[in-house]
Order: sequence, then structure tokens, then C-alpha cells
Amino acid sequence: MALINSLVSWLNTKRFSQIDFFKNHPIETQKETLTQLIEQASNTEWGKKYDFKSIRTLSEFKDRLPVQTYEDIEPYINRLRNGEQNIFWPSEIKWFAKSSGTTNSKSKFIPVSKEALEDCHFRGGKDILAIYTSLFPETGIFKGKGLTLGGSHQINNIKNDSYYGDLSAILIQNLPFWADFIRTPDTSIVLMDEWEEKLNKMTEATLNENVTSLSGVPSWFLVLLKHILNASGKNNIHEIWPNLELFVHGGVSFDPYREQFKGLLPSQNMHYLETYNASEGFFGIQDNPLDDSLLLMLDYGIYYEFIPIECLANDHPGAISLEEVKLHTNYAIVITTNGGLWRYQIGDTIRFTSKAPFKFKISGRTKLFINAFGEELIIDNAEKAIQTACVKTNSIIKEYTAAPVFMASNQKGAHQWLIEFEKAPGNIDEFNFILDNALMSANSDYEAKRYKNITLEKPHITIAKPGLFYQWLKEKGKLGGQNKVPRLSNNRDLIEELLQKNN
Repeated sequence: MALINSLVSWLNTKRFSQIDFFKNHPIETQKETLTQLIEQASNTEWGKKYDFKSIRTLSEFKDRLPVQTYEDIEPYINRLRNGEQNIFWPSEIKWFAKSSGTTNSKSKFIPVSKEALEDCHFRGGKDILAIYTSLFPETGIFKGKGLTLGGSHQINNIKNDSYYGDLSAILIQNLPFWADFIRTPDTSIVLMDEWEEKLNKMTEATLNENVTSLSGVPSWFLVLLKHILNASGKNNIHEIWPNLELFVHGGVSFDPYREQFKGLLPSQNMHYLETYNASEGFFGIQDNPLDDSLLLMLDYGIYYEFIPIECLANDHPGAISLEEVKLHTNYAIVITTNGGLWRYQIGDTIRFTSKAPFKFKISGRTKLFINAFGEELIIDNAEKAIQTACVKTNSIIKEYTAAPVFMASNQKGAHQWLIEFEKAPGNIDEFNFILDNALMSANSDYEAKRYKNITLEKPHITIAKPGLFYQWLKEKGKLGGQNKVPRLSNNRDLIEELLQKNN
């Protein structure tokens, strides 16, 4: 074991010198990345349309190429899916990461190039191991296997060799053959479409394995771990996998699930690392277990720009480069990538916590918020308030969603929270009081609207029956993988649908 760890340490030495370089020279790294991307794509349809060969400066790049959303480029992506090539990017595009549609029920198909796979997503996976083994040199993670809970992939029914699926499934499908020796279960099980059958198969296949690490979305891993625990008859997961020491998580905030994982994984030797790996690219890794900020990975073939959240509604919101960002300010992310996305607004928002190096926290979605009364409530506010209320009332939340209650002739405005508890509070009114006050502490606009109940009443909390959100996801065909329950909505469509099922 010591020999393996020494070998890994030796292999990591070069990579850490590269990471140190972009941490110390972030602006130079980003400028070089943009230059390379423009040069590589200069002979593509996109490159000719915007005359990439004549672009010499960053200002020319920004002036010439518009900031775009998926809807803007969807016709071109449809052409790619039909087999055309060399539109956005010179290398062959045959894989498409199907988005789970958190902010839009319509699926999105993000092109995944060979370079995006190798130099972005797979490099991110390698860097997770490099960072973890540097933090814990005596790790036993290589004694056993990694358990990844991914989605599913399907062959596109268009008459060409194009494929689509969850990003996690695409990554698994394209791993080198030797990866099968260090992960579990078999690919045929990991990529199963039918979630409930997959649960049973994964349980059977992994109960007697030596699992040392987990990676996936927290909400779905809870379902799997509880299923495995029930099948085994054990008290906690470490009785099944005594050498389990790492959970690499992402996709949703970990805070609502933290206490449940502590109950299932009570070992003091259990470690958690967060990552930010989206369909569009791999963006960040938590490189310090004591700091929940993520290191912005600047040499993955992605050039970053940022739009201040308050400017998004403008006709021409200005996007700024990395050197211009300010700390603790919410920005929408705009990316240019080695997958052929050019000045693409991905829909996520972040705020920087450090500029030396550049580290950040995910603060929400540009379209996932409540702003019915000028309160501008974002995911970051909601997650922190929920966590505070849970801690102070000794309760645990399984799932939730929230939406506005609109004003009527005899009704003031409010927010309605539909919450499914794993462990309900002893007093729901106390929970509501703490939640409300935590929201006011986190958001001054919400606090102003709550002043003396003039605009907003206190939150309306409805307790969801057990399994409500799971059943809703099942009916939508969104069990497992990277699918999520939308936390905040600016209309009542989702919550009304769920309330009907809650009766």
C-alpha cells in the first residue's frame, strides 16, 4: 500500500506544479486558454462566421461574439446531432450530455468533444484524486474500489453515430478499460435506465465489495445507501464497507443532507470533497476540507467571464473577465470551452470567496429564485436558512421546494414551503420562526419586504407526505442520476402540481 501511495505521489508532482502555476498566474493562464481556443476553432463554421483569425484582443473577442443561451444555439446543436461536424469545434462531436432540465422542462443536449472529455472532465477526476491523496498521504483509498452512481445513456435514434445521456454516464462509457478494475459495479448495471431495478442490482453487486470511495449526487446516494442498509440488516454503512473513507459529491447543495450522511457514515475517518462538474464543463474542486469554497480550475480548456446578477435583465449585460471580479458578489457564469461553447451562459451563479487563489461558492441558478415581490431570494439564502432551522430544531429535511403565494384582495404575499422531513421538528411553528428569521438575516431585500408584514407574511409551511418528491420524480421519468427537485420557483406551477399529489 505504501508503494502505491508513493507512486501516486510521484505522478502527482508534475500536476501540482501545473496547479500551482495557474493559482499564481491565473490571468495569464486564462488569456492563453482563450488564445488557444480561438486558434483551434478558426476554421470551423463558427470561426469563419466571426472571423476568429482576425481576433487579436480580448475586447475584439467580446465585441464580436454575443453572450448566448442554449436557445440561441439550439438550431446548430440539432445539426450536430444529425451528424454535421466542424460547426463549433474542429474535432468530431458524437456525444451529447443531456441536461436534467432544472430550470427548464425541455431537455438540453450539450456537445461533448474529445478534448472536453480528456482535458476537462477526466482531468478533473484525476485532480480530485491528486488533491485528496495530497491531503491524506496515508489514505487506503486504492485498497478497494470506487462506487459511482451515474445516470443512463441511450443511443440517439437519428441515423448517425451520435449518443446522448447524463454526463456521468458519458464519462463512464468513455473511461479506459482498466478503470473497470478500480470501480464497482459493472458498467451494464451503472448505466441501467430503470432506477428501481438499478437499485436492486447495485445493491447485490456491491454488498460484498471493498468499497473505499463514493461519488455522485447526495440526494440519490442517500436513497442507494438506505436501500443497501436495509438489504444488509446492518446498523450503518461502515459495517458493510469498513474501509470507506471518501464521498465526492456535487450537483446539489450538501447542507440539507449532511446530518443524514453523518448518521449513515459515522466514522471519524470519513471525508467529503465537493466538486462542480456540469454538463458544460468541470469547473471547481474543494481543495481544503476545512473550507467549503471550491478552487476554480483554470487550465481545463475553459475561458471564464462573469455577469453581475443585477445586470442580467439588461438588454446587453456586460460580461467581465476574471481579473475584474469582486469578492462576495453574485455572478452568472459565461464560458467559452474546448467543447465548442462560445460565450455561453450556463445558468448557474457563483460568488468568489478568494482571489489569491480564485475560490468560489455556488450561490444558485439565474432562473431558480423567488422574486415575486422584489425580495430576490436565491438558492444560497434558502439553503443557509433551511440548515439553520434544522440545526436549531434538531430536524432533518429530505426534500423541499418553495414558491410565492401571490397577493389577493384579502391575502398578502408570502412564500409557501413544501417540505418533506426525514426527521420532523417537534414544533413546526418554531421551525417556521427560525426559518423566517434566518432568511431575513441572509437577505436584506427579504427582510425589508417582511417588515411589519407590510408586503410579505411569514412563510407558509406545508408538510409533504413521505415519498412525495420521489414519486413525482418517478412519474417524470427522472429517478436517479443527476436529476434534482427544483428548490425555488418564481411561479406556482410546480408546487401546485405537488400539492395535488399531497392530498
